[in-house]
Amino acid sequence: MNRRSFLYNSILTGAGYSLINSSCRSTHSSARSYNVPEALQLKMYDAALAMAKSKIRGGPADAVYKKPFVDAAFSPNIFYWDTCFIAAYAKYHADELPIANALDNFYNRMDEDGFISREYTREGKTMWPKDHPVSVNPPLLAFAELELYSQQKDTERLKRVYPYLQKHFQFLLTHYRMDDHLFFSDALGSGMDNIPRYPDGWQDDGEGIKLHNLYPEIFNYDGLSPAWNKQGRSVDFSSQMALFAENLISIASIIQQKDEVADYLKFYDETKNAINKHCWNEADQFYYDLGYDKQIRRKHIGMFWTLIAGIVPSEKISGMIKHLTDPAGFWRTIPVASYPANQQGYSKEGTYWLGSVWAPTNYMILRGLLRYNENNIAGRLARQYYWAVAEVYKQTGTFFENYAPDAVSKGNQSRPDFCGWTGLVPIAIYREFIKKNN
Repeated sequence: MNRRSFLYNSILTGAGYSLINSSCRSTHSSARSYNVPEALQLKMYDAALAMAKSKIRGGPADAVYKKPFVDAAFSPNIFYWDTCFIAAYAKYHADELPIANALDNFYNRMDEDGFISREYTREGKTMWPKDHPVSVNPPLLAFAELELYSQQKDTERLKRVYPYLQKHFQFLLTHYRMDDHLFFSDALGSGMDNIPRYPDGWQDDGEGIKLHNLYPEIFNYDGLSPAWNKQGRSVDFSSQMALFAENLISIASIIQQKDEVADYLKFYDETKNAINKHCWNEADQFYYDLGYDKQIRRKHIGMFWTLIAGIVPSEKISGMIKHLTDPAGFWRTIPVASYPANQQGYSKEGTYWLGSVWAPTNYMILRGLLRYNENNIAGRLARQYYWAVAEVYKQTGTFFENYAPDAVSKGNQSRPDFCGWTGLVPIAIYREFIKKNN
């Protein structure tokens, strides 16, 4: 049972949402326009903004979170990478969606050594043990701050948060980087809860960091394989750390604090070189995670973090794009599937990260495609994905946590009324890819 579904499986049962009629199915086709009427675009935008505003909580009456903040609205807890991706659309409405306060909630809970948990309770306590990578989410706080800066140009805020970001970066570097310059992680901590990260047939060998459950009365870790961590290396976490370093360089340049820039550049180059040396498979033209220094030839959407982080050399980009746009793999009825259809374990209904289409990873891929000037493919992805979300919205009147890859439908494990990071679609993707191309 994954970190989210155990909280709300009962909520979805009987919620009244069913798979969209099969007549709404579409096939992978570059010829289709995937146009959405302007009136529906504006309706979705307004609905998403209103939904996000309705999720604002905190304030003087709150015992812990003393300033109002826009929330992931998943549970009473606050979530790290959810909040960072919310920043990518809340940046356009910072006066209405207090996203800076939401990010500050994590800085305010940071331990002296730089540890920031991926999830804190209503009481401000970590939900996850500090000594295990389950507590670490994709480290995107610097990315989120640059998203805000792109609209607000608040240099003073960057000056204030930069020391927190530096200390957090150093914590992750100290605890999760190995001698080969790659990073290990935990499947649940990576955010892609139920993707298997270990080699086929693996059994607990006692070599991983042991997990002690802080909340055994709430969580059941069966099937999550929390003993698989130090034995492996993660392409996604390694790429995210490279992106973190690059973002720190950008912030340092803006605020004129360049003392550590050389160290971040060195780290970035070392990480990029290590990913390409150890994780690239020339025959398959794709990156793979490692297990015991050997490639685990299992594809998942986490490999595309190499795009936004600038990890992929020019001679390798065509291979990555081919995998991305393959209708037998990742590019399904709704692209991009989190797990490819031509791989054992794929779920056409989604089953969380075994196929579902997610706003944060799609947005990550879109930004990565722009970095490599793959503007046509980015536009195609944005239009097809936006169209599918619009079709589901027309029939349900709401947005979902994720969507099914093989039908124009919500995912089969997907929370409704989710803005939340799905607000990326009607707001950020609309503004950055749909509206400007009309």
